[in-house]
Amino acid sequence: MTVHRYTASCHWTGSTNLGYDRYDRTHSAAAPPAELAPKLSSDPAFRGDPRLLNPEQLVVMAAASCQLLSFLALAARARLNVLMYDDDAEGVMDDATEPARIERIDLHPEIWVETGTTEDRVLKLVERAHTLCYVANSLNTEITLAPTVRVQ
Repeated sequence: MTVHRYTASCHWTGSTNLGYDRYDRTHSAAAPPAELAPKLSSDPAFRGDPRLLNPEQLVVMAAASCQLLSFLALAARARLNVLMYDDDAEGVMDDATEPARIERIDLHPEIWVETGTTEDRVLKLVERAHTLCYVANSLNTEITLAPTVRVQ
């Protein structure tokens, strides 16, 4: 077995001397050797910049991305021709719950496949991909799947 290690770093400068209501939440993140180093902020509900990604969005994005990649890998191995895959995922967090956490991530993949592919075959691969998804297996969060299959 191989042990995989993933590194990431965050950087912030400023001053919290202005108090909770006024300090800047903008920070950068990087995960070398990837070149992208996005600017991030907190959720606007916590006085963050709505134009920037926040950590909660990144968790939802990671779950959706991992499901997509796991499914595509299985489909390719099964010689199932996937033409397109879209997912409008949503994470749900109730900050009245203690401790506050993302309680559920709802994935809504819409998957286009070539004519002659059965919906049942696609759905079985979607479920199998979910059981293999590294991110889903790493989170203590309910992840629901509501796939739609489109045959072209």
